[in-house]
Amino acid sequence: MLLFSATHGFSGMPTRASVAESMINKHRVAASDSQAVHRRAELDALDAILPFGRRDQLAGLLTDDDVATLKHLAAEGMGENTLRALASDLGYLEAWCRLATGTPLPWPAPEALILKFVAHHLWDPVKRAEDPSHGMPAEVEAELRAERLLKTQGPHAPGTVRRRLTSWSILTRWRGLTGAFGAPSLKSALRLAVKASNRPRQRKSRKAVTVDILAQLLGTCAGERVVDVRDRALLLTAFASGGRRRSEVAGLRVEDLVDEEPVRADPADKNSPPLPCLSIRLGRTKTTTRDDSEHVLLIGRPASALKRWLSEAAIKEGPVFRRIDQWGNVDRRPLTPQSVNLILKRRCRQAGLDPALFSAHGLRSGYLTEAANRGIPLPEAMEQSLHKSVTQAASYYNYAERKQGRAARLIV
Repeated sequence: MLLFSATHGFSGMPTRASVAESMINKHRVAASDSQAVHRRAELDALDAILPFGRRDQLAGLLTDDDVATLKHLAAEGMGENTLRALASDLGYLEAWCRLATGTPLPWPAPEALILKFVAHHLWDPVKRAEDPSHGMPAEVEAELRAERLLKTQGPHAPGTVRRRLTSWSILTRWRGLTGAFGAPSLKSALRLAVKASNRPRQRKSRKAVTVDILAQLLGTCAGERVVDVRDRALLLTAFASGGRRRSEVAGLRVEDLVDEEPVRADPADKNSPPLPCLSIRLGRTKTTTRDDSEHVLLIGRPASALKRWLSEAAIKEGPVFRRIDQWGNVDRRPLTPQSVNLILKRRCRQAGLDPALFSAHGLRSGYLTEAANRGIPLPEAMEQSLHKSVTQAASYYNYAERKQGRAARLIV
């Protein structure tokens, strides 16, 4: 039986028109691939900022204008963590808009599109059970999952939605445009959507890494292998320096370390043994700028562990904490913030702890929790942790005091 279609002749043989169309499509794909390769090269220029594992994906999601904007922001001195978040959020927004509307992300975005974004990410689970069309359309959700851009099973965390809207607003302003991000309708929609989603706030680390937990982690890296020496120095430094964020640990450089005069173990006792002391200068962080010249101290065992790591790894300049290959060779490249998190989780697993309960942020919350448990005044602890928000820091103290108080012990 002979068949005929618009693109094939009889018996399924391709026509001259179909061959020409096929060649045009191949040229289009080649041009698209060429643009992606070009964008990948442009993104490689931002090697210290953008996550290496996502660079190919971002090259396919971002437009040439997006990459140009990111390069401009990098040249203007935008913080690495902020720029990394902007790039990630921009890639997600481009993908979501393409799937939800069939068109690229417009600049500036109309108010209706911003409201659609909120509706797709903050929705009522009860309403969704009754009406499958409520919230993000199933086909959009499936495609985002296929592209490994969507992992959450329910509505997004309100903080994530607000952060992406903030990134969207920042990028709009940097393009010299004005968006509708301050519209009353958006504020009202956000407020109602957050209430409807009824999603409990999740801590970055479900459990704090207090001294007792830290001791268990250090027990797993008590050996003499170079990776043990590194991980021991990393954990002690991150905790004792005030609970440094994983990005700050990964970004630490030898040039940021200053040898100080030894200090007494007991400042009130002149005969107490001297302890090594290091000053760590922090540049731009989440709550500071390079102009702040903030620094924290490392005293005693953590300082000794850090010095030993630098000595054994023969690191005299550049990144402090670096990658180590399977043969124990120390790389020139620094650890990524994600690597710091994975190291902590691996040590948790080796210590017999549930890695799902801990993250690198647990070192930060654990430092303040431990300070509260030991009766250290909050202002003194904040000088080391560099928390800017008293409310944020005090929450750990309040929690410790409630656990030690009588109010929760009326019936025991």
